[in-house]
Amino acid sequence: MGKSIWIILVVVMIVVVGFISISKYNTMVAKDESVITQWANVETQYQRRADLIPNLVNTVKGYASHEQETLEGVIKARAAATSIKIDASNLTPAMIQKYQAAQSGVTSALSKLLAVSERYPDLKANQNFLELQAQLEGTENRIAVERRRYNEITKDYNTYIRKFSTNMYAGMFGFDRKPPFESEKGSEQAPVVQF
Repeated sequence: MGKSIWIILVVVMIVVVGFISISKYNTMVAKDESVITQWANVETQYQRRADLIPNLVNTVKGYASHEQETLEGVIKARAAATSIKIDASNLTPAMIQKYQAAQSGVTSALSKLLAVSERYPDLKANQNFLELQAQLEGTENRIAVERRRYNEITKDYNTYIRKFSTNMYAGMFGFDRKPPFESEKGSEQAPVVQF
């Protein structure tokens, strides 16, 4: 009688541990997918910005064709930024930093382009330019929102996989920490725009 109770207890324990393992694994998969999806949302907003740039450049070009260096700088920065692709399932701090550096190049080039527009009252009054500028401003806000959401979801995922006893399952199943999206060094200082 005693031996069969022990066998039943061992079987019950195995079943309970199995259910706990499955539950933890499924939760880690869901949280990992949330991080990947949110990273895609960040990239979508950066792509939206990249898609607006040619229209903005062409509008400015019509008014300020002698500002060729600034216009070419924007086009080059956009090309550099859109050439960097990150596989969301393999996010690393180095890749995010490289991606952010390219996006910062676009931000800097756009700042120069918008500064150039200040010299042209007709351009500043152009409806297409004003609409594109408003869309670009909205897109910048969306980028900030999506990056913040990415960091929140990444924090939730990282916290979950580091908690005891989940950390044992995370290590066993290969779930690693995901890097947060961090601001670039020096971004705490406002850029200087001179006319």
